[in-house]
Amino acid sequence: MKKVMVAVAVLGVIAGIAATNVNAATIVNTEEKGYISVNTSANTELNPDVVEISIAVRTEDNKSLQKATAENKEISDKVYNALKEMINITAGDYVKTADFSASPIYTYSGNKRNLDKYQVSNNVIVHTKNISKAGDIIDKAIGLGATNINNLTFSVSNYDHECNELLGVATRKAKTRADVIAKNASSAVTGIKSMDISCSMNQNNTVQYRLMAKNLSFGASADAVAPEAATPIQSGVIKLYANVHASFFVK
Repeated sequence: MKKVMVAVAVLGVIAGIAATNVNAATIVNTEEKGYISVNTSANTELNPDVVEISIAVRTEDNKSLQKATAENKEISDKVYNALKEMINITAGDYVKTADFSASPIYTYSGNKRNLDKYQVSNNVIVHTKNISKAGDIIDKAIGLGATNINNLTFSVSNYDHECNELLGVATRKAKTRADVIAKNASSAVTGIKSMDISCSMNQNNTVQYRLMAKNLSFGASADAVAPEAATPIQSGVIKLYANVHASFFVK
């Protein structure tokens, strides 16, 4: 009889522990917080103060890769040295080689492959904060034998600062909007649940500017004279966008 009573008591203790665990879990799971999600954005227009110009020097020879390479080097050196004199290296401007290639070009007749020519291309990037010289740089490069101006990319040097300022505007708008919604719902914002942000420039800051120098062909004279009036280049404006998707706890 005593053994049975002890067993019952033990079972009662275990049942009590189980009931306590269930009640505690129930309390945690039922604790919920409401929240409000809002999307806001801000944008501004900036005047670009940096330009990158992609310039190519391309040479060809029907018989010799060495000859095409030597001719390319001669022209490229003149272009590089002249453009380096037109920029302010102490202000962060630079000229660099972006890509160099030298290869045979083939034509095909049925299953037969025929050597057409050898082609050498040297692509140079000019980075300068003096965007007013963009037209002069292009004309100088063409006058010295450059064969292609691939593109121009305008940007702003203080992008991070401008982006942070604009994100601040969008974030304040998000908080204000959440406060208004909460107030009209007889509630109040108590904190941040989550926040996703992004900042970007418009895609029109890259100008495709492809051309072949007038009256110039592969192997053109490096003494060709550039036109008196610089090629007109308009930088326009750059649009900067900030977006905020935020969720705020309310009570």
